[in-house]
Amino acid sequence: MQQLIRVLVVDDSAFLRKVVSQMLSRSPFIEVVATARDGAEALELVEEHRPDVVTLDLMMPGMDGVTFLREQMRRRPVAVVVCSIAHESGEMALGALEAGAVDFVQKPTALATEKVFEIADELIEKVKAASLVRLPRAAPEPTSDTASGNMVETKPRTATTADIVVIGVSTGGPQALRHLIPQLPADLPVPVAMVLHMPVGYTEMYAQRLNDISTLEVAEAREGDLIRPGAVFLAPAGRHLSFVRQSDGSVRAHLDLHPMDTPHRPAVDVLFRSAAEAYGARTLGVVMTGMGQDGLLGAGHIKAQGGRIVTEAESSCIVYGMPRAVDEASLSDRRVPLEQMAATILELV
Repeated sequence: MQQLIRVLVVDDSAFLRKVVSQMLSRSPFIEVVATARDGAEALELVEEHRPDVVTLDLMMPGMDGVTFLREQMRRRPVAVVVCSIAHESGEMALGALEAGAVDFVQKPTALATEKVFEIADELIEKVKAASLVRLPRAAPEPTSDTASGNMVETKPRTATTADIVVIGVSTGGPQALRHLIPQLPADLPVPVAMVLHMPVGYTEMYAQRLNDISTLEVAEAREGDLIRPGAVFLAPAGRHLSFVRQSDGSVRAHLDLHPMDTPHRPAVDVLFRSAAEAYGARTLGVVMTGMGQDGLLGAGHIKAQGGRIVTEAESSCIVYGMPRAVDEASLSDRRVPLEQMAATILELV
């Protein structure tokens, strides 16, 4: 019999504490052990009840959600799912994800009961997934000095064996990419394109944050962008990123709502398949931490064209789901922990 997942609900609204608790109680595998009205009370209740997962509002009087998260992670890491209104807390949500929150659920802006309950299934699934994460995070948190002084040292390169690096990542991705991308050098001879499963409204801000700490140019991908060496393109939430090779041989970005039948938009599978079609055997795919199996089909396309696949090792994944799917299908050429990922990418390109 599955053990109950013990959850602490944190929200300054008494109405939402009640509704979120009711939503979670729909699952026979979840028990709400306590509720807190702000971060300070949450710190006390985490110590008292030792929950498996905390659902966390961000905009609270007194100690807000991000401040709670940083202090709690300093004391004793716990799996946290942020549950907040996106347009009111975008920067805070990114701060929470970077501080160690494992996932994010957007509250509806209209707080009528029927609207709030629309997120029930998503919240339940993300709480279940969060209960399985590996804590604490093994990778060190990079600082603004990372880009200038702590990059991976590389030997001079005279030729490349890849023309593009494509990366797929989900749960735990904001922390993982914040560690990886600043380690790649400014003279990286190939472009990088990434899919990170993230709610709409966050990818542009997140790309800017990566850009601020990296020597590479990092930006949210736009329609028609020239895919060029030394640049990193993050697929915008809500649209697939693919590639179109031009008559002059150059490659440009294409954004599309289709296909509509993928579990995620953007999908790693769509990015990987397009890379395989545009770059063939000179494609390097990287599958990192995340739940589910997005990237499995795409990895198959890359391998079929003669390209290579690297997966993040279980030891450093927050959720060993996406890499596991690729590993178990015998599609991975290398399994490496996050700390060695940058060096491996540089070796293989």
